[in-house]
Amino acid sequence: MSTGWLAFLSLLPILAVGVFLVGLRWPASRAMPISYVLAVLLALFVWKVPGANVAAATINGVVVAFTLLYIIFGAILLLNTLQESGGMKTIRRGFTDISEDRRIQVIIIAWLFGSFIEGASGFGTPAAVAVPLLVGLGFPAMAAVVAGMVIQSTPVTFGAVGTPVLVGIHTGLSADPGISNDFLQLVTLIGGKAAILHMIAGTLVPLFVVALMTRFFGKNKSFSEGIKVWKFALFAAFAMTIPYVIVANVLGPEFPSMTGGLVGLLIVVATAKKGLFMPSKKETWNFEDESKWDPEWTGKVILKDVAHKSGSMSMVRAWSPYILVGVFLVLTRLKTLPLMEWAQSWTIAFENMFGSGITASFQPLYSPGTIFILVSVITYFIHGMNGNTYKNAWAQSGKTALAASTALIFTVPMVQVFLNSGGGAAGYERMPIELADGVAAIAGEFWPFFATFIGGLGAFIAGSNTVSNMMFSLFQYDVGSQIGVDPTWIVALQSVGGAAGNMICVHNVVAASAVVGLLGKEGTVIRKTLFPFTYYALLTGSIGYSIVWYSEKGLFNIGSIVALAITFAAVYIIATNNKRLAALQIATDQNQMNIK
Repeated sequence: MSTGWLAFLSLLPILAVGVFLVGLRWPASRAMPISYVLAVLLALFVWKVPGANVAAATINGVVVAFTLLYIIFGAILLLNTLQESGGMKTIRRGFTDISEDRRIQVIIIAWLFGSFIEGASGFGTPAAVAVPLLVGLGFPAMAAVVAGMVIQSTPVTFGAVGTPVLVGIHTGLSADPGISNDFLQLVTLIGGKAAILHMIAGTLVPLFVVALMTRFFGKNKSFSEGIKVWKFALFAAFAMTIPYVIVANVLGPEFPSMTGGLVGLLIVVATAKKGLFMPSKKETWNFEDESKWDPEWTGKVILKDVAHKSGSMSMVRAWSPYILVGVFLVLTRLKTLPLMEWAQSWTIAFENMFGSGITASFQPLYSPGTIFILVSVITYFIHGMNGNTYKNAWAQSGKTALAASTALIFTVPMVQVFLNSGGGAAGYERMPIELADGVAAIAGEFWPFFATFIGGLGAFIAGSNTVSNMMFSLFQYDVGSQIGVDPTWIVALQSVGGAAGNMICVHNVVAASAVVGLLGKEGTVIRKTLFPFTYYALLTGSIGYSIVWYSEKGLFNIGSIVALAITFAAVYIIATNNKRLAALQIATDQNQMNIK
């Protein structure tokens, strides 16, 4: 069968997701079974993968789904514990003291706090922490999920203490021992290049977060109201990305996101308290009253305004659960400490299922879910809760997590069948590789534009930058060598695209939505995050093209032209924003006069 036909067939399960989930807005619980069935039929009858392998991949997917549900349950439990103890009310007051403006709050929590948590743990944990925190502060559930997904870009390449680079790229490239004598040095170099690309594209991520929030969840449905805080958004971006890129190129891949997020958080909060780069109080932006929200914005997690039994709680005491989460995540992820080895020592594994070579495993002590549950128990004592309220937190958390199980039970097995489709009697490569081969045959010298999208496709399918890098790093390196450019830049583009692909990854969206009880709206979320993903992949791809072809094609090549066009468009939109705001105000005033 030709490369083109194999690429088209490989695309069918993904097309099913696009049509039913994103296009027709079916809930994941209905759309993903169709995609799963397509993947199974292709694996069995086209790739001719043994039925035992397909069954093993499916079971592995179910195990992974339950590990995700465990994390979801822990995150919801921590949120409900804080709601019941009165801690969330104190946290809300603390953010109000910094700024009542929701645009400022979402940048601090999603972008900066989320980046730190991504650097410490990765694997979707930021959404499990930041998204419910935003809901606890009074954000619509869907607004919180969209914000949580958009920031799953810049910090992701160095998430989980550098795992996508140190494990993902290293494992992918080391399959060809002829590439390098020192793979650690090579992947560190690639990580530094990826950080530079991330820094450029990440500059606009906080602005995307606030603009999408005001456009889709604001009273006036206006991008301009979000763009209004461009000074603060850009300042917050650089406060994170400057230390981030320095650490990546000086110290290596382990700590860029953690350092960038923490340093940025300290700088930006201090700056916000002094009022620098902040909108004036009369320009404070907030959501409309909850009674006027679109019903599809809200989840099953209900905001409770519960005060502590003593009437008040100190800010340190209220924040102590999240501080503990950050500390425990860091302590169990650092290889230099014994806690990581201890946490990974207990592994529940089903090895070589049905003789397929596929192993399903779960490390309960290493899972963020265990940390969330442990911190919830500690919070019971720190916040002086009573048994009835804590019992209610557990009951509500169980119900919310259970409601998410249907979507994940089909989403993750589909991914595993897709990824494990190699080794069949037909002799074809795995579906993702055949799909990438088809694109490469068409792209030629323009491959850098496509490299980021292939990385994003890998993350969209697998839900992981690490897995995307494992699948495609060697493929990307080989394509770079074939077209005569520096292949390390092509692998860096792969890593950047794989990070950005987390914005639109189905099972990450399902998991983030489940944490706040927002079920059945996964396609709507992806429709909103698709544009920032496209921006991220296209801008970094065009910069990558300009870099690798600079010596041969000069500075003004198609890559630099596209990058400049995107830059000029962003500058123009920001520079002319006040005019649009003035027109919006006139229209609003006119509407009010007509109502009167």
